[in-house]
Amino acid sequence: MLLIYSTYKSPRLQYITDVLLHNLSGIEVSITTLQEEFIQYKGAKINYSRNSIAPDELRIIPAPLLFETGIRPQNIPCKEHAGFKILFPSEYGDLYFDIFAASFYLLSRYEEYLPHQPDEYGRFAHTESIAYKEGFLQQPVINYWLFDFQKILQAKFPSLVFAVKKFRFIPTYDIDIAFSYLYKGITRNAGGLVRSLLKGELVAIKDRIDVLTKKKEDPFDVYEWLYALHLKFGLQPYYFFLVAASSGEYDKNVDPHHAEMQELIRYHAVGYNVGVHPSWQSGDDIALLEQEIKTLEDTINRKVVHSRQHYIRFELPGTYRQLIARGILNEFSMGYGTINGFRASIASPFYWYDLSAETKTSLLIYPFCFMDANAFYEQKLTPSQAFNEIQYYHDVIKKVDGTMISIWHNHFFGNDKMFEGWKEVYELFLEEVVYWDL
Repeated sequence: MLLIYSTYKSPRLQYITDVLLHNLSGIEVSITTLQEEFIQYKGAKINYSRNSIAPDELRIIPAPLLFETGIRPQNIPCKEHAGFKILFPSEYGDLYFDIFAASFYLLSRYEEYLPHQPDEYGRFAHTESIAYKEGFLQQPVINYWLFDFQKILQAKFPSLVFAVKKFRFIPTYDIDIAFSYLYKGITRNAGGLVRSLLKGELVAIKDRIDVLTKKKEDPFDVYEWLYALHLKFGLQPYYFFLVAASSGEYDKNVDPHHAEMQELIRYHAVGYNVGVHPSWQSGDDIALLEQEIKTLEDTINRKVVHSRQHYIRFELPGTYRQLIARGILNEFSMGYGTINGFRASIASPFYWYDLSAETKTSLLIYPFCFMDANAFYEQKLTPSQAFNEIQYYHDVIKKVDGTMISIWHNHFFGNDKMFEGWKEVYELFLEEVVYWDL
């Protein structure tokens, strides 16, 4: 066991030490406010205070953040150390910065509770984040910090044994346009034909007619191909289905009550993890979220516990509280819908801390680092550039034995000319990179 001394046992300190030392390092941790207990303890111990207490301690100089309550603008000092950025640096103590306060600030998404300029969709903009401003958005710095911290702890306390962590790759898919033409009904297909005709898109018109008359496969129907890939590489993916009752500007999937759509969902629920993909509309009407979760539960005949927001549209603490209230246990939206990188500066799952309520919750956050739509629409990458990017994320996460989560959309893998080369990018990534991790 590792004993931590602090003048005050705050919920924030309890949370972040649980995450870093218990959940991610595998050691038991206890916090005491009694100096005598700390002095007499013979095992590994950290003094998280400004005054030295015992000669055999490892001392970290605390920033005020973990002893505060409420949310207020923060002055976050930042500097470079050993090739990566650190927050709350210190010239004293045995550690060069306050790893607990720094990690808490990033994991709690403290900055998202503060006044900020949202992006065009009303989301927290990546340009508002300290990670973007200080140039570490593409690095899982908390994993870096923890890796170094463990080495320092073990040098000080050789008997301390950390859990062995292994790199994990989790592929995830958002099925928000299950089929390009099929099962969308006469009205939507007629509208699509008229739009293509007005734009002079004769090839698109022929494609639609050929698919609807069963002369060729729907360009977004890649499910058997994906199934074969997962089987080949032994992958356990997550599928998130958009099941909005009505279509809208941002919600354009097949009717979730259509027999073929329900069959598609059930097919994936047999061997894979299936979650809800809350619609854009549900962000404005909470009753719709409840309805969509029930629709998916009725379809797969089991409880829905996985979720990822459509368009990565969420706000804290409201969205996460709503998901918890409806039984969601695992949430996969922690990333940006505008750029690839590490929104919470970590490549490991962690429990969400409700900053407004000052409490650790039961919601386990699975942060993603790469989404095809970001690479294509926002970063304007070619398929080869996207391959280099996803390979980069794989390499940096593997070095810290983290969890790599990617987001893909089925329509990127079809035969739509717009996405030519993207299917090969994914296949090559699995063949040349992931294969060697198995």
